[in-house]
Amino acid sequence: MQKVILVTGSTDGIGFETAKMLVSQGHNVLLHGRNPAKLNDVEAQLKQLQGNAKIETYVADLSKLSEVDVLAREITAKHNHLDALINNAGVYNAPVATTGDGFDVRYAVNTFAPYLLTKALLPLLGQNSRVINLSSAAQAPVDLSALAGDKPLSAGDAYAQSKLAITMWSRSMGLALKESGPMIASVNPKSLLGSKMVKSAFGIAGSDLSVGADILVRGALSDEFANAHGLYFDNDIGQFGQPHPDALNDQKVQAVMTAMDSALASFQ
Repeated sequence: MQKVILVTGSTDGIGFETAKMLVSQGHNVLLHGRNPAKLNDVEAQLKQLQGNAKIETYVADLSKLSEVDVLAREITAKHNHLDALINNAGVYNAPVATTGDGFDVRYAVNTFAPYLLTKALLPLLGQNSRVINLSSAAQAPVDLSALAGDKPLSAGDAYAQSKLAITMWSRSMGLALKESGPMIASVNPKSLLGSKMVKSAFGIAGSDLSVGADILVRGALSDEFANAHGLYFDNDIGQFGQPHPDALNDQKVQAVMTAMDSALASFQ
């Protein structure tokens, strides 16, 4: 059965491999990227695999949080239902560390944009729909002043904090929506896969991206994730596992949620 699935950051890396798998399986895949030329090139490549699949493209720079709302509106104008949202887009190194909105770019792209996008698309995400959020094995305690944009961080610290923060809100929102849906889970796709981000951050080739794409596709479609509300899948061990202890601390999770909602008040 053809599913309607949005994959953010689908012009390269794990996102591209995930989109390729979904197109090969014949789904209606909504591609997202920030570079229109690159997005068109990816669309052309995937159309060669197409079969019964449908492909759509959407342009948005997720470091500009106002564009998240525009993206959601464009999707809502064409669809009244999404079967899955894969929040894959992410950043580690960036030429400018602070966005025009005053946030660290890692927090903006890795944590805030998927949060805002998920909330904006909730009317399209039914009880059996799924949201799969890209986490990481790199998770570090969230500094609330850094989250708010009031304290600069190194790229590594900002990345690890942003990935714990997305794991935290995935758990909070996933549990809150357990009865009504969608299912929301976070996934470490596997450490040091051969993405552009890993090559840039660590200067290594990395391992096969299809390993990460496979778990994202399973998260979106397979029975093993049907009741994974709020859980964390650790693909380094190939099963659901324990995130950073802070993600299981209700008080700390609530503090991060409150700080996020305060920081993002003008965008919600």
